[in-house]
Amino acid sequence: MADFADVASDLEQDRLNHSLAERVNFHGESEDFCMNCGNEIPPQRRALGNVKLCIDCQTHLESNSKHYR
Repeated sequence: MADFADVASDLEQDRLNHSLAERVNFHGESEDFCMNCGNEIPPQRRALGNVKLCIDCQTHLESNSKHYR
C-alpha cells in the first residue's frame, strides 16, 4: 500500500506531465522588429519563437485584454 508521500508525488508528477502536454508551442518565425511600434525585439525574446511584439507592446495588449473580460 502506498503512503501519503507516494500518492502526493504521483499526483504532482501527473499534474506536471499534464501541464507540459498542454503548453503552447511556438513554431513560427519571430519578427526582428515589433509589428506595433517598430522597436527591435531582443534576441532572447525572439528565441521563444513566433514573437511579433516587443515586451512593452505585448504587456500593453495583455493588460488591455484583461479589462474586457
